[in-house]
Amino acid sequence: MRLDGRRNSTNIQDRRGVSGKAIGVGGGIVGIIIMAVVTLLSGGDLSQVAGQAMQQLGGAGQTRQTEHVADAEEQRLYDLASKVLAGTEDVWTREFREQGWGEYVPPKMVIYSGSVQTGCGQGTAQTGPFYCSADQTVYIDLDFFKTMQKEIGASGDFCYAYVIAHEVGHHVQYLTGTLEEAHRRMQQLPETEANKISVRLELQADYYAGVWGHDDNEMFGSIEPGDVENAINAASKIGDDYLQKKAYGREMPESFNHGRSEWRVRWLTKGLQSGDPTQGDTFSVPYGQF
Repeated sequence: MRLDGRRNSTNIQDRRGVSGKAIGVGGGIVGIIIMAVVTLLSGGDLSQVAGQAMQQLGGAGQTRQTEHVADAEEQRLYDLASKVLAGTEDVWTREFREQGWGEYVPPKMVIYSGSVQTGCGQGTAQTGPFYCSADQTVYIDLDFFKTMQKEIGASGDFCYAYVIAHEVGHHVQYLTGTLEEAHRRMQQLPETEANKISVRLELQADYYAGVWGHDDNEMFGSIEPGDVENAINAASKIGDDYLQKKAYGREMPESFNHGRSEWRVRWLTKGLQSGDPTQGDTFSVPYGQF
């Protein structure tokens, strides 16, 4: 992915070394994968998507300052995240203006290490990247990108950019009212039916990530050979079916909240090809026919 000469976002905050109270949950590959099902490219709002996990983490806790020493690769990823966020700002500012959606107010991004206090509760690195609508902020522990490469074989700068653009996609849903309406409906439904709405949110965020990729490339010539393939590979390995089979040896469709791998690939690809945010209505498609 070409990012040379691109501007850095001013909406990014470095909180590495600033963490919440030291509270842990079970780790290892199974723990990471299952938490990834819930929050990798997460369902928009940590308080809704990972509320139970946050309760297990013990609530607010206390903040503390520790020294954080980043290696060269982590600093490179920080720069990448900042430039990709800036790209989403440019793309969605233009799209909101062209679609007549009003002013695009970009989200903030917090880069943290270990754990972090948010408007939605306390988050940890094990929960993966997430968007919190309460404070309109994307939270990312950069070590998660290393985890993606190690545990599911998904890597490459455009792949990481896809993760960021997906979370920003949830912010677009927040600004357009889609997120609030979906969460309102989810609160009124049994868990299995609420999960289906969550899937629709996730697939739309994948689509919006694809729209960003299309427009960013149009504006900046950012996509290089192999980039799209890397992003599609990532989408294929973060479907609920793939992750559940990897963790449990079987899939459990009633608990899907992000969608099958093939669905995620399809909507990401559709966004990349069209670049039109108005074609991403995942809520009008019969469930299971994505």
